[in-house]
Amino acid sequence: MLHGRRHLQLVDSERDAMRVACQFNSELMDYIRPFVKAGTKTIELDRLVHAYTMDHGHTPACLNYQGYPKSCCISVNEVICHGIPDNYELKDGDIVNVDLTSIVEGWHGDQSETFLIGEVSPEAKQVTQCAFDCLYLAIDAIYPDCRVSEIGRVIVEEAKKYQFGVVEEFVGHGLGRRFHQDPSIPHVPTRAAHSVRLMPGVCFTIEPMINVGGAATQLDPNDGWTVRTRDRSLSAQFEHTILMTENGPEILSLTKDGPQKGHKF
Repeated sequence: MLHGRRHLQLVDSERDAMRVACQFNSELMDYIRPFVKAGTKTIELDRLVHAYTMDHGHTPACLNYQGYPKSCCISVNEVICHGIPDNYELKDGDIVNVDLTSIVEGWHGDQSETFLIGEVSPEAKQVTQCAFDCLYLAIDAIYPDCRVSEIGRVIVEEAKKYQFGVVEEFVGHGLGRRFHQDPSIPHVPTRAAHSVRLMPGVCFTIEPMINVGGAATQLDPNDGWTVRTRDRSLSAQFEHTILMTENGPEILSLTKDGPQKGHKF
């Protein structure tokens, strides 16, 4: 139960540290943005992310995290999350999620975006739009001391309009000095999420993963990381780091150049 766990409620100086970490992570996303295009290999995107992060004196949180081999996650088409950058060359029609997490002075900033490469199918555009809208509907639905289940409720309602699946196995999470901590943020309403409240000072991610087909997932048995849709349908995701304040949710990971609330793909 998160309610009453005061160590997860950040004081002013800690909140400022999270703002700084997320600001850098957002700058990193804007830096990599022009390179996410047809003809670029995903391993090259990872190299650029690593170099930019290290050159600024910070640390890629993904690198060596529980054995993960690269500095970011890049998930293309039917890959839901945790795609490992490799020699795959992006091509027109792909959708690709770039998930970045940085450690800045011991604090984590975390976010992801799905990019449309060239001309994509109507289905690809629709699932990307749905994932983006689900993120902002969830942010708009929460308030100080609200139940975590409000997040999943609005996401499922939106996805149902398209008959899209909402991934259940992978969730948002608390964030701070640790990469993953309480509270767990499921993107579907659960009994456990109904019993947890978002108190002022708590920092967490919302990162809905929306599938064109069913919600079922499949872990790659060879690399132990890559998660695909079981039916190989397309999947899209957007993620922000959120600080719940006394006045409501504050998005810490807004970019200058990326899509803003209300954007239409």
